[in-house]
Amino acid sequence: MGERLPPTASLPSGESVLSEAERRRLTRRPSDRAMIAALTATGLLAAFMQTIIVPVLPRLPELLDTSVADSQWVLISTLLASAVSTPVSGRLGDMYGKRRMVLVLLAILVAGSLISALSFTLIPMLVGRVLQGISLGVIALSISVLRDVIHPKNLPGAVALVSATLGVGGAVGLPIAGVIAENFDWHVLFWAAALTGVALFVVVLWIIPVSTLRTAGRFDYLGAVGLMIGLTCLLLAVSKGADWGWTSAPTLALLVGGAVVLVGWAAYELRHPSPLVDLRVNSRRPVLFTNLSSITVGFAFFVTSATLPVLLEAPTVNGIGLGQPLLITALCLMPSGLMMFFVSPLAARLSTARGPKTSLVLGSTVIAFAFVLGALLITEVWHVLLVSTVMGIGVGFAYAAQPTLIMNSVPATETAAANGLNAVMRTLGSAVSATVVGLILAGSRIDTPHGPLPTEDAYRTVFVMGAAVVVVGILLALFIPRRTQAYQHTSSIPIIEAGGEADPRS
Repeated sequence: MGERLPPTASLPSGESVLSEAERRRLTRRPSDRAMIAALTATGLLAAFMQTIIVPVLPRLPELLDTSVADSQWVLISTLLASAVSTPVSGRLGDMYGKRRMVLVLLAILVAGSLISALSFTLIPMLVGRVLQGISLGVIALSISVLRDVIHPKNLPGAVALVSATLGVGGAVGLPIAGVIAENFDWHVLFWAAALTGVALFVVVLWIIPVSTLRTAGRFDYLGAVGLMIGLTCLLLAVSKGADWGWTSAPTLALLVGGAVVLVGWAAYELRHPSPLVDLRVNSRRPVLFTNLSSITVGFAFFVTSATLPVLLEAPTVNGIGLGQPLLITALCLMPSGLMMFFVSPLAARLSTARGPKTSLVLGSTVIAFAFVLGALLITEVWHVLLVSTVMGIGVGFAYAAQPTLIMNSVPATETAAANGLNAVMRTLGSAVSATVVGLILAGSRIDTPHGPLPTEDAYRTVFVMGAAVVVVGILLALFIPRRTQAYQHTSSIPIIEAGGEADPRS
């Protein structure tokens, strides 16, 4: 059932049941700026859930009365939940209303934040963090909402801005979380998230028009379960393989089992009349190579997220390690997120003028240059600031281009599901990156009075590897056709008819 606006009924006398103010409320069209701002703020809050717990992570074993190994699940659970929920929530949005699903995910975020705010042991904290991870699907959904509700001329810039929130929210939120954690009880982090979520729920409910574009058919429950199982197995194996051992029985079972499930899932989806993910649409050359390139960009972005904090916080020994506290570390990483925010309008203009493929290739090239700088400059704090800033510029261009490439190549009724799958590709790249970086830094260490620390060669190897992966991404992006048989989005101006709905396609 779709969401409906109330009809404009009339009294027998001819007088309207609704007042003039209420009639204007029904037929109003919020400004594009207001809708973009609402969805951007929603994306920032969801992305903040990734780093909200980082400032207190070293203290979690004590705070939750658990072991160090078990405390890591507070982060891993969020990653897994976001990966499996994003394509599912996207498909639900295509079928039952994107705004409706944005509101559902915001409600889930609030519930997860409240549970975490009331948690003093591991299990309830994991429940809360899983719910917060589920809410990350709101970013892909918000991008898809934009296609339906704003004017086409404003779409590229809006998409670039909301897409950037994935990096901006984490980078900017980290120092904010650090300040709160240092000066207040750590539960305040989650109370603040819950209150902000409630406020944004009201804003989205008030500003964003009702979604009326729907995909026919029934929801593919079996496909959703299959995708969840397959992705969870693979991501869990990648995330914990280094701890469990890559040849251990649990790791191999998860890797093989996940691969088998996903192969079976793909075969099932190809035969299903209303699949969770339309693999035929997503196998189109523009979508396929955009998704493959997204894996490399997600990988690259997390290389710096996993490496630079270690370099900044490590004690200075033989010129390596910068000995900075957590708050300074967070501030040094903030330029990356800020640059993603500030370059998004420029990326949108470039995509409009030269095509989103150009923005993707340019962004990936800038990322590769940032890695070259990282391999050469790792001995001063300003070196880290420079690498972080250049990385943010590159990721900003790349992230802005990917959703546009996807939306230009899929039907409007598949937008949210296709964007959700693209987000999964980024997550997959990030998960692999975290594992590979951890292996490299742990595999090349020197003994110091402060304990084993990564060597200079280890840091340089990480950056060289990152550059190599991005070069592969550039080559993949070159296979994206410059011109495609695009599925054009339709007019975004909603019109209210008596007894009808706001239809952004009219």
